[in-house]
Amino acid sequence: MPQPIVALVGATASGKTGLSLDLAERLGGEVVNTDAMQVYRGMDVGTAKLPVAERRGIPHHLLDRLEVTEPATVAQFQGWARAAIGDIRGRGATPVLVGGSALYTRAIVDPFEFPGTDEGVRRELEEELERVGGPALHARLAGVDPAAAAQIEPDNGRRVVRALEVISLTGRPYGAGLPRLEYVDPLTVQIGVDIDRPTLDERIARRVDEMFAGGFVQEVERLLARGLDDGLTARRAIGYREVVGFLAGDRTLALAIEQTKTATRRFARRQDGWFRKDPRIVWVAYDDPDRVDQAVGAVKALS
Repeated sequence: MPQPIVALVGATASGKTGLSLDLAERLGGEVVNTDAMQVYRGMDVGTAKLPVAERRGIPHHLLDRLEVTEPATVAQFQGWARAAIGDIRGRGATPVLVGGSALYTRAIVDPFEFPGTDEGVRRELEEELERVGGPALHARLAGVDPAAAAQIEPDNGRRVVRALEVISLTGRPYGAGLPRLEYVDPLTVQIGVDIDRPTLDERIARRVDEMFAGGFVQEVERLLARGLDDGLTARRAIGYREVVGFLAGDRTLALAIEQTKTATRRFARRQDGWFRKDPRIVWVAYDDPDRVDQAVGAVKALS
């Protein structure tokens, strides 16, 4: 029987990383990153990427795959992740997926087919985005597919463009192509890290302060020299866009720090909302001393 697929999910700063290492050690596993921004080389401090020295010798996959100038797509990531999972299981190890990108996790573990693309349609929509701005294009999406618009932030122009492109090409709502709550492989379990909001907010504030004290501004300066501003995906990462604004002189460092905390808290609430909608997730408390045993028990229950 093949090894199970374990996916650790939950809000940023909830403690997923530590639990993923504990589980990988207990299960004889290897970690597969499912954070959309940790695939970028050089985006380390601002994404809380675990340094090699702190990985306990456990192999990690899908980190540092792209330059900041390259776009990242869910379809591309799905292919990478499923290939990594197959390789890990082929060696008799357990893949432990960890990250806060709900769409990426769902695209890996659930059936998710991607409609094709049309360069002409995409180009027209991107030109419209530049001309009218993200909120206006988002309003257009809300008019034709309210359900999709409700799931996409107005300032996420790239996803708005993709949704409108899919609608144009298929004639169906964008949400019709989203994955069903049905695992591709039944030997799959999702473990969610449950944490109360006040504690999470405190941890987010502490993490952001540590990022800035740990050289985050200098990291962004290096990445700007490597073309960060030209990257369609990387430049939108929380924290990076705020620091870019500081370096451009349009805000103070204190404001950039506070805006990063606010954006991270807002993102964490969206993450929690996404994951809470999935009844398959087994939740463990972030501070429960038995959380590793509980998570291992959920995995063992598959066999």
